[in-house]
Amino acid sequence: MFYISASSTISHQPAFQNAGFSGVIEPLLADSVLITPDYKGYIDAGLLRRMSKILRMSVACSKDCLNQAGIDQPDAIVVGTGLGCLQDTEKFLTNSITIEGLLPPTSFIQSTHNTMAGQISLSIGNHGYNMTHTQNTLSFENALQDAMLLLMEGQQHVLVGAADEYIEFLTQVSENLAAFDGQYLTSGASFFVISNQKTDTSAAAIKDCRSVGLVDDTEAEIISFLAENELNAADIDLILYAGYSKSNFEIFLKLGIDKSKCVDYLAYSGLYPSASAFALHIAADRIQHDKSVGNILIYNALVPHHLGLTLVQPVEA
Repeated sequence: MFYISASSTISHQPAFQNAGFSGVIEPLLADSVLITPDYKGYIDAGLLRRMSKILRMSVACSKDCLNQAGIDQPDAIVVGTGLGCLQDTEKFLTNSITIEGLLPPTSFIQSTHNTMAGQISLSIGNHGYNMTHTQNTLSFENALQDAMLLLMEGQQHVLVGAADEYIEFLTQVSENLAAFDGQYLTSGASFFVISNQKTDTSAAAIKDCRSVGLVDDTEAEIISFLAENELNAADIDLILYAGYSKSNFEIFLKLGIDKSKCVDYLAYSGLYPSASAFALHIAADRIQHDKSVGNILIYNALVPHHLGLTLVQPVEA
């Protein structure tokens, strides 16, 4: 059992520093915008000017998490991202085409996927374990499993999260590929402090997490996952799943899970590769503020045949 001591999200929902937000969020509309805090409260003005959207979100959420948890330094920083720092990557590629001679180095330096974890470390002066995971839509699950392993090895507090950002080019690509029909492409960042011991700020517990590529039998994987945690489908109070698919509901129906217990978290987060981190924040917030909810299963099958499963429970479970 691993305890969520703090959670912080910047997204298209009013989640940042808003306990109980899971009870008031509404499905996204076409004109929904990213809701951002005043970054000057978290990032020095000189650094802020040079930071892209994804870096601002990541650093602000991380510092907010540490403040909530009441710790100065985590033992490790682990970040998941599907597409990385797209804005800086696009800027670097544009500069390479339009500028003759030497190129400004900033956008190149900040274009790599591990820039977020590095920037968080620099901003708080942390010299511990620092890792970035990028496995497409399972990036956050892999980062979370890494954090859980670190806690099993004796670390006390791990800062773990995920972030991805939207740029206009993604719309062009999705239209050309006829992908993600009906989903709004968005940006988002969600970070957590998870601990191996319960604290006064613990909101929920992560019982288990699994990521599986090239799944042959999704139903069997879910049954196996629940069985390993001494549960069956009837014990699940809520499923947060990624995206509408007829096969999703066929699986839920076979497992005997009522449709009323199934919520598409992409309807609230919008579409970005690591949106399952947002789902974890919803789960933790819902458990903390709704005592009727016990076991929550986060079911991430955003990309067919790639499956992420995370089981969240109340602290006292």
